[in-house]
Amino acid sequence: MTSESEQSKNGEQPVAPAVEAANLVKDVFSDFLRKRTRVLQGVSLTVRRGETYGLLGPNGAGKTTTLKILLGLMRPTSGKVTVLDGPAGDRKTLYRIGYLPENPYFYSHLTGAEFLDFIGQLFGMPRQARRERAAELLDLVKMRDAAERPMRKYSKGMLQRLGIAQSLINDPEVVFWDEPMSGLDPIGRRDVREILKQLKQAGKTIFLNSHLLPDVNEVCDRIGIMNKGKLVCQQRIAAISATGNYRDLEDYFLTMIAENSAAEKAVDETGGPIEDSQR
Repeated sequence: MTSESEQSKNGEQPVAPAVEAANLVKDVFSDFLRKRTRVLQGVSLTVRRGETYGLLGPNGAGKTTTLKILLGLMRPTSGKVTVLDGPAGDRKTLYRIGYLPENPYFYSHLTGAEFLDFIGQLFGMPRQARRERAAELLDLVKMRDAAERPMRKYSKGMLQRLGIAQSLINDPEVVFWDEPMSGLDPIGRRDVREILKQLKQAGKTIFLNSHLLPDVNEVCDRIGIMNKGKLVCQQRIAAISATGNYRDLEDYFLTMIAENSAAEKAVDETGGPIEDSQR
C-alpha cells in the first residue's frame, strides 16, 4: 500500500481517512449532586481506509463513549468527528456504516430471518435484495439452521452472531463493533475472527472495542489504548508483537496503563489541575 508521504512525492492526493476525531471532550452532569465529570479528555485518533483498528482500555476508560460519538449517537462537549468525509451522524453517512452495540436489542418474537429482513427495510433495500443478503449473512455467521426460530429461543452466543449479521446487512464501508466477541465460546470467537479477516480482504474499514487481547492481536492492524478518558497511545500491532505472540500485546497494554496511571498520580501529588469531577 502506498503511504501518504509516497503519494505526495508522486503528486497524488493523500487518501482521506475513514474515521477522524480531533480533541474530543465529553462532560456529563449530575443534577442531583451538581457535579460535572469529564468522561473524555481531548481524544484524537485517525483510522485509515481499509484498516482494522482496535480501541483498548480498562472498564470505564471511555471506549464506548468514544464509539458513540463517532457514530453520532452522542454529541461531544467539544471537538470534531469526520466519518467517510462527513460529520458524525450524517444521514448519508449512516447508510454506509454498520454498527454492533455492546448490548444489542432484539425483537424476541421475530425469527432471525425476519429480523434481518426488518433491518434491510430500514436501509430501503428491495425485497429480493433483502432476502438474498439475509441468506448470505446467515451462512456467514453460521445461523442458517436457526433462521426460522424465534429469537426468544436463541442463546446469548446466537444473538451475538445475529447482531454481527445485522451490522453487515447494508454491505457497509465502515464497521463499528463494540465488544463483538461478547458471549461467544471459543468456536464463536474463531468464527468472528474469520469474518473480520474476510471483511478486511474486501477492503472494509473496521473499528472495534474489545477486552480480548488475543483476538485483537490476531485481527487488528493498529490499536489505541485509553485510560481515564485519555488516549494514552496508538501503535501498530506489528511494532508490538513482531512474532505474533499476544503476550507481547498484553505486556504493552499493562505497561502503558501503569505508566499513565503513575503519571496521573504524580500530577495530583504535585498540586496539578483539579479533576473536573471535583470542581
